[in-house]
Amino acid sequence: MLSKDYIVGLTDGEGSFTAYLRPPRKEHGSKSYRVECHYYLKLREDDLALLKKLKQFFKVGLVSFQRDRRLNHHDCYRYETTNLKDICEVIIPFFDANPLQGNKMRDYRLFKKIVKAVVKKEHRTNEGFLKIKKWKEEMHTFGAR
Repeated sequence: MLSKDYIVGLTDGEGSFTAYLRPPRKEHGSKSYRVECHYYLKLREDDLALLKKLKQFFKVGLVSFQRDRRLNHHDCYRYETTNLKDICEVIIPFFDANPLQGNKMRDYRLFKKIVKAVVKKEHRTNEGFLKIKKWKEEMHTFGAR
Protein backbone atom coordinates (compact mmCIF):
# COMPACT_ATOMS: atom_id res chain seq x y z
CA MET A 1 0.00 0.00 0.00
CA LEU A 2 1.23 3.50 -0.81
CA SER A 3 1.79 5.91 2.06
CA LYS A 4 0.03 9.27 2.18
CA ASP A 5 3.38 11.08 2.04
CA TYR A 6 4.37 9.12 -1.05
CA ILE A 7 1.11 10.07 -2.80
CA VAL A 8 1.63 13.73 -1.92
CA GLY A 9 5.18 13.63 -3.28
CA LEU A 10 4.13 11.77 -6.41
CA THR A 11 1.39 14.33 -7.04
CA ASP A 12 3.78 17.22 -6.40
CA GLY A 13 6.08 15.79 -9.07
CA GLU A 14 3.84 14.11 -11.62
CA GLY A 15 0.24 15.04 -10.83
CA SER A 16 -2.10 17.69 -12.07
CA PHE A 17 -5.23 19.45 -10.91
CA THR A 18 -7.04 21.07 -13.81
CA ALA A 19 -10.37 22.07 -15.26
CA TYR A 20 -11.58 22.02 -18.84
CA LEU A 21 -14.14 24.53 -20.03
CA ARG A 22 -16.42 22.95 -22.63
CA PRO A 23 -18.78 25.03 -24.78
CA PRO A 24 -22.53 24.45 -24.54
CA ARG A 25 -23.92 21.52 -26.48
CA LYS A 26 -26.42 23.34 -28.62
CA GLU A 27 -27.69 20.07 -30.08
CA HIS A 28 -28.86 19.18 -26.55
CA GLY A 29 -30.34 22.62 -25.92
CA SER A 30 -27.63 23.56 -23.40
CA LYS A 31 -26.90 27.25 -22.92
CA SER A 32 -24.10 27.17 -20.35
CA TYR A 33 -20.51 26.01 -20.46
CA ARG A 34 -19.61 22.72 -18.84
CA VAL A 35 -16.70 22.64 -16.45
CA GLU A 36 -14.88 19.32 -16.12
CA CYS A 37 -12.60 19.00 -13.09
CA HIS A 38 -9.71 16.53 -13.33
CA TYR A 39 -7.12 15.19 -10.90
CA TYR A 40 -4.62 12.96 -12.66
CA LEU A 41 -1.16 11.45 -12.67
CA LYS A 42 0.55 10.36 -15.85
CA LEU A 43 3.49 7.95 -15.74
CA ARG A 44 5.46 5.88 -18.22
CA GLU A 45 3.92 2.56 -19.13
CA ASP A 46 6.44 0.65 -17.03
CA ASP A 47 4.93 2.37 -13.93
CA LEU A 48 1.46 0.92 -14.49
CA ALA A 49 1.61 -1.05 -11.22
CA LEU A 50 2.15 2.18 -9.29
CA LEU A 51 -0.94 3.79 -10.82
CA LYS A 52 -2.98 0.69 -10.00
CA LYS A 53 -1.87 1.03 -6.36
CA LEU A 54 -2.96 4.67 -6.44
CA LYS A 55 -6.39 3.63 -7.69
CA GLN A 56 -6.57 1.01 -4.93
CA PHE A 57 -5.65 3.64 -2.35
CA PHE A 58 -8.28 6.16 -3.40
CA LYS A 59 -10.91 3.56 -4.43
CA VAL A 60 -12.10 5.96 -7.16
CA GLY A 61 -10.97 6.90 -10.65
CA LEU A 62 -9.67 5.01 -13.66
CA VAL A 63 -6.32 3.96 -15.07
CA SER A 64 -6.12 4.26 -18.84
CA PHE A 65 -3.52 3.87 -21.58
CA GLN A 66 -2.29 6.98 -23.37
CA ARG A 67 -0.25 6.64 -26.57
CA ASP A 68 2.44 9.22 -27.19
CA ARG A 69 3.81 9.46 -30.72
CA ARG A 70 6.30 12.28 -30.07
CA LEU A 71 9.97 11.55 -30.55
CA ASN A 72 11.84 10.62 -27.36
CA HIS A 73 8.57 10.08 -25.47
CA HIS A 74 7.09 6.87 -24.15
CA ASP A 75 3.58 5.56 -24.14
CA CYS A 76 2.12 6.04 -20.71
CA TYR A 77 -0.72 5.30 -18.36
CA ARG A 78 -2.85 7.83 -16.60
CA TYR A 79 -4.71 7.60 -13.31
CA GLU A 80 -7.58 10.06 -13.44
CA THR A 81 -10.55 11.09 -11.34
CA THR A 82 -13.17 13.31 -12.95
CA ASN A 83 -16.32 12.42 -11.04
CA LEU A 84 -17.31 15.54 -9.09
CA LYS A 85 -18.66 13.54 -6.15
CA ASP A 86 -15.40 11.54 -5.90
CA ILE A 87 -13.34 14.72 -6.14
CA CYS A 88 -15.40 16.36 -3.36
CA GLU A 89 -15.55 13.32 -1.07
CA VAL A 90 -12.15 11.69 -1.65
CA ILE A 91 -9.56 13.80 -3.47
CA ILE A 92 -10.10 17.20 -1.82
CA PRO A 93 -10.36 15.80 1.74
CA PHE A 94 -7.16 13.80 1.14
CA PHE A 95 -5.13 16.81 -0.04
CA ASP A 96 -6.63 19.08 2.62
CA ALA A 97 -5.45 16.61 5.29
CA ASN A 98 -2.14 15.89 3.51
CA PRO A 99 -1.00 19.19 1.96
CA LEU A 100 1.14 19.37 -1.13
CA GLN A 101 4.63 20.71 -0.49
CA GLY A 102 5.57 22.26 -3.82
CA ASN A 103 4.30 24.77 -6.33
CA LYS A 104 1.41 22.51 -7.21
CA MET A 105 -0.31 23.73 -4.03
CA ARG A 106 -1.26 26.90 -5.92
CA ASP A 107 -2.99 24.88 -8.66
CA TYR A 108 -4.72 22.77 -6.02
CA ARG A 109 -6.15 25.87 -4.28
CA LEU A 110 -7.48 27.20 -7.60
CA PHE A 111 -8.83 23.73 -8.48
CA LYS A 112 -10.66 23.61 -5.16
CA LYS A 113 -12.24 27.03 -5.82
CA ILE A 114 -13.39 25.85 -9.25
CA VAL A 115 -14.85 22.62 -7.83
CA LYS A 116 -16.77 24.55 -5.15
CA ALA A 117 -18.14 26.95 -7.78
CA VAL A 118 -19.22 24.06 -10.02
CA VAL A 119 -20.95 22.30 -7.11
CA LYS A 120 -22.88 25.54 -6.50
CA LYS A 121 -23.65 25.63 -10.28
CA GLU A 122 -22.06 29.07 -10.55
CA HIS A 123 -20.74 28.18 -14.01
CA ARG A 124 -24.30 28.49 -15.32
CA THR A 125 -24.24 32.26 -14.92
CA ASN A 126 -22.07 34.57 -16.98
CA GLU A 127 -20.52 36.11 -13.87
CA GLY A 128 -19.77 32.70 -12.34
CA PHE A 129 -18.34 31.34 -15.58
CA LEU A 130 -16.02 34.33 -15.96
CA LYS A 131 -14.78 33.85 -12.39
CA ILE A 132 -14.04 30.17 -13.09
CA LYS A 133 -12.36 31.06 -16.39
CA LYS A 134 -10.09 33.54 -14.59
CA TRP A 135 -9.07 30.91 -12.01
CA LYS A 136 -8.41 28.40 -14.78
CA GLU A 137 -6.17 30.89 -16.59
CA GLU A 138 -4.16 31.34 -13.38
CA MET A 139 -3.46 27.60 -13.14
CA HIS A 140 -0.25 26.04 -14.44
CA THR A 141 1.57 29.35 -14.81
CA PHE A 142 5.26 28.96 -14.13
CA GLY A 143 6.68 31.25 -11.50
CA ALA A 144 3.36 32.97 -10.69
CA ARG A 145 2.44 33.69 -7.09
